[in-house]
Amino acid sequence: MVKIPQFKNVKVQEWVDKWVKICNPDAVVVIKGTKQEHNLLCGQMVKTGQFIKLNQKLRPGCYLARSHASDVARVENRTFICSEKEIDAGPTNYWREPSAMKKELLKKFKGCMKGRTMYVIPFAMGPIGNHITQYGIEITDSAYVVVNMNIMTRTGTAVMKHLDTGIDFVPCIHSVGAPLKKGQKDVAWPCAKSINDKYIVQFPEDREIWSFGSGYGGNALLGKKCFALRIASKLGRDNGWMAEHMLVLTFTSPAKKQYHITAAFPSACGKTNLAMMLPKLPGWKLQTIGDDIAWLKPGEDGRLYAINPENGFFGVAPGTSMGTNPNALLACRKNTIFTNVVLTPDGDVWWEGMGKDAPETGIDWQGNVCYCCVDNKHYMGPKPGMTKAEIKKSGYVAAHKNSRFTAPAVNCPVLDKDGFEGLYKGKPTGVPVDAIIFGGRRPSTIPLVNEAKSWTHGVFMGSAAGSEITAAVISDKIGQVRRDPMAMLPFFGYNVADYFQHWLEMERTSVNPKKLPKIYFVNWFRKNEKDEFMWPGFGDNSRVLKWICDRIDGKVKANATAIGNLPKIADISLENNTGKGIVNPKFLKEILKVDVKGWKKEIDTVEASYDEYDMKASKDSKIVNADAKRVPAALRKLLAELKADLGKVK
Repeated sequence: MVKIPQFKNVKVQEWVDKWVKICNPDAVVVIKGTKQEHNLLCGQMVKTGQFIKLNQKLRPGCYLARSHASDVARVENRTFICSEKEIDAGPTNYWREPSAMKKELLKKFKGCMKGRTMYVIPFAMGPIGNHITQYGIEITDSAYVVVNMNIMTRTGTAVMKHLDTGIDFVPCIHSVGAPLKKGQKDVAWPCAKSINDKYIVQFPEDREIWSFGSGYGGNALLGKKCFALRIASKLGRDNGWMAEHMLVLTFTSPAKKQYHITAAFPSACGKTNLAMMLPKLPGWKLQTIGDDIAWLKPGEDGRLYAINPENGFFGVAPGTSMGTNPNALLACRKNTIFTNVVLTPDGDVWWEGMGKDAPETGIDWQGNVCYCCVDNKHYMGPKPGMTKAEIKKSGYVAAHKNSRFTAPAVNCPVLDKDGFEGLYKGKPTGVPVDAIIFGGRRPSTIPLVNEAKSWTHGVFMGSAAGSEITAAVISDKIGQVRRDPMAMLPFFGYNVADYFQHWLEMERTSVNPKKLPKIYFVNWFRKNEKDEFMWPGFGDNSRVLKWICDRIDGKVKANATAIGNLPKIADISLENNTGKGIVNPKFLKEILKVDVKGWKKEIDTVEASYDEYDMKASKDSKIVNADAKRVPAALRKLLAELKADLGKVK
């Protein structure tokens, strides 16, 4: 009989007792969150072949993992919001009736941890003790999950002491779904091989998360997308705050004035690059508070205050280089877990777009030998002697396109330590938000930067956001544009239309609406007819941030247009416009004007998305049409006005 640990928090005890009986593990270990414990688990995984210890002189405390080919990204079509009513999950989520889903999953979980250790991870989403912070308990049979959660959240004894006071928490259960028979040897990456045996399930009313069959990323690190966005967005709606897929940064002027900005981009669309950017503008300083998720809560003064609920970075490796994001690369220099990148002969890592020559040979993400390209050392192929063109035509990549690094936030050279700990002027309030930015990867139509005319118009811009699909999700439609409202499409914990209404309610319920942040939309990815990017991006994005700050301070005027307030070309600073990538004034003119023809098509697709969000009843559905039409009238009104205004423009 396995020994069950004892807990002071009754709800914790009940949660652990329940799953020990169901999963039948060989042992139960409560995670203390110490460095010694972390290193011991990593060492054990090296012995079992689940981890490769990297060259400790080059990468101290770093390890490499390779996942199974079926387990490389979020699985959106196996991610469910199991609300009591289908309408409350909405049209963007996969819904199943809660009791039916639990019954189905309990059959999967029964005996699923035989031959394995059950780990109990107490974790905090945010600085322990901060009034915005929330808490969780994740039960898992994956040591990989434990060590990644140690980096991505605050874990261990300090959290458990907080839970011992009886405070509430979000219960999470996870299993790789691969029990071991007595004497059976484990595999390097245990998981359910069939995608139909993977489940990532949120129960909004119960505030519970159940995950089965996947060991990768947001499918298994349940503090991340599952808790920090899907469950937290529901918590926020019910309690008057917001959980958003946003970076948080501090931008400081040469006069030492600080601005705090949040920005929402879909996965793999440059959030980490912006969060850790080296500004091209002299005298301006950027510090990161978080690169992926922000929780925003109204203060007594009417401002929104934000914290980063995470403790580390789960970044996309390909394309990260000293040229594109030096601070992210420096954050990976120690105590980092790499997943699905190339192992070099000297025990280091490499990936496409790393900005340095590939080794002559390496081991690719699937464990096979790969070879340096004969005519371009920034490519590797599956056979010796291949050219860059041959490799690109084959579609081969040595590091998976969604390969990742899990790095502690404290490693980041530009971390705003006070903001990261939720402090502002020494108080644990979170940082006051001056501007909210939405964005996406769009090769046409959407201008470089666009300021909302009002809070409601800003909500409209966010609701209408679209972006090209990237490799961060398993999809056969990579490169196609899809609507991704507020960059939250895969992460809504409830009906998307109700989410829009919650944003509108933030203004209505504010004690001082005038102090709410200004809202903007940016697009770094415009291309010309030659398929060339018309904006250099990266450090030059500081020019756009400076214009936003100038607008906040009332220093510059804008061109009022049908779609919003656009910059006057002269107000985009071109100071220090030198180096490899420079701003082309001809392109700047093009990306700061209204593409009327393109916008008319855009509005049609936005209108179509609104119609989809107003769910329709079907024969096998309990949804009532009158209850389904939930897209706020205020947004429909703005859509109609924009359509009319564009019709007047020649």
